[in-house]
Parts: sequence; structure tokens; C-alpha cells
Amino acid sequence: MYDGAQGAGRIADLLARHGVSPRKRLGQHFLADPNVVRKIVELASLRPGDRVVEVGAGTGTLTRALAAAGAEVTAYEVDDALKPLLEEALDDYPDVEVRFRDVMEADLESDLDGGPWIMVANLPYQVGTPLVLDLLQGAPQIQRFVVMVQRELADRLVAGPGGKEYGLPSVVVGLYAEAAGGFRVPATVFVPPPRVESKVVRLDRHPDPVPDIRPAAVDLARTAFAGRRKMLRGSLGEVLEDPARAFAATGIDPTARPEQLEPADFLALAEAAG
Repeated sequence: MYDGAQGAGRIADLLARHGVSPRKRLGQHFLADPNVVRKIVELASLRPGDRVVEVGAGTGTLTRALAAAGAEVTAYEVDDALKPLLEEALDDYPDVEVRFRDVMEADLESDLDGGPWIMVANLPYQVGTPLVLDLLQGAPQIQRFVVMVQRELADRLVAGPGGKEYGLPSVVVGLYAEAAGGFRVPATVFVPPPRVESKVVRLDRHPDPVPDIRPAAVDLARTAFAGRRKMLRGSLGEVLEDPARAFAATGIDPTARPEQLEPADFLALAEAAG
């Protein structure tokens, strides 16, 4: 077993003794495979003293492994019913702070003072993608993300142009980070098992440019993908001040559709429009 990671039997025992059942409403599927925990921690490339934020501490199996690797862990957990269980599970790890609050209502940019930080988390499916996209754009102190989400959502995050998975999430990730590895996770390693496969992805943040026109590029991409079937001259014609000049300056074909553009193309359009 990897650095105190919990197997299915240990998790079942903890849940039973503390009278807790996984809540479907909260998307609770507790990771119960020490080998997967090991792979996640290794993918995070942690060094002693690294500051790690975890979302969804659950029964503490990943939390324990992160702390055992020498990280200082701040974990968010929305379910107050897990407090006694986590107190027991994390009793041997003084460098762990668990904050019992909904991370979607937290302001992580101000909550996570200093930095840099690394996010390592088994994210609830319903919040995974919006949370990662929000933090990429709004919490620059988080320099690396190693997150587990539903496989289909992970594929959208790291997709390249031309495929059906490519969309606004792919553009945001491409503008703010580099995908640097990942692996699939079967449903059988969770308690209870979900109905879908999961995938772990690693995203390493790009340095912030000066000036930063990426928000304008994201706005253009959002507008373009809202009219995904339209040519760019149709979807962006009303938001670009001088569409003909912008397309000419960038060399982008105005008859192209948004899924044909690289993230850098949206950046070029934003720069030309500015």
C-alpha cells in the first residue's frame, strides 16, 4: 500500500464506523486504489515543502499520500459529515488543513496566499471542468494542475483542433497551460464505482504575458463556439470592430469554423482587434 493510501476495505470500515454513506448529490466516489494514488502523486512531481490544494478530500486517501510525499496540504471538503472520519484518517499528518466549505463558493485567488501552489484532486464530476477553467483564468498562483475528471471531459480539456471534442475548454487550456501527461482510471477503483471512466490530466501553467490579452481571446472563442456551425465571418462579424482587417492581418480564413482554429489563432485575432 502506498504511503498510507486506503484500499476498499479500509474505506468501507471508515465509512461504517462513522455512519457515513457516499452522497450521490455531491458526486462522491471515493478513490480506493493505492496504485492509482501512487501514479497521481508521481505525476504531480512533488518536492518536500510544496504547497498543494486538494478539492474533495473524501476519506483522505489522496490527502494522506500527498502529505506523506512532503507536501503542505490545504484540502477543501464540502461534506461536514466527513469531519470525524477525516480527523481520524489524517491524525498522523499535522501539515494538512481541511477547510469544510464548498470550493465553488470560495475565492481561491485570495484564500491561497503566496505561492506557488499545485492542485492535486479527484474532482467531483459536476464541478471539475468549470473549476479548472475558472482557476486557470483567475488563480495564477496555482502553477500546476493534476486533476481527475470524467474521461470525456478530460478529453475536451486537452483536445486539439479539428475533432468533435475540441471547443472552448480546449482553447482556454491551450492559452493558459500545457498538457503534460495523464492516464485513464477505470470505474472499478472507486467506492462506489461511477458509471463512467475517469482520467487524470496534468496541466502546467504558461508564464503570464505582459500585456495579457488572453481574456479577450477567450471572449472571441466563446462567441465563435456559440455559433459553432457558422463561418467565423458570421459568428465574429459583429464583435470584431473591423472583421476584414482582423482576418487579413492574421491570415485567418474568414470562412473557417471555430474548431479549425488553434488557441494561438484566437490570440492573434484578439491582438489584431485591439
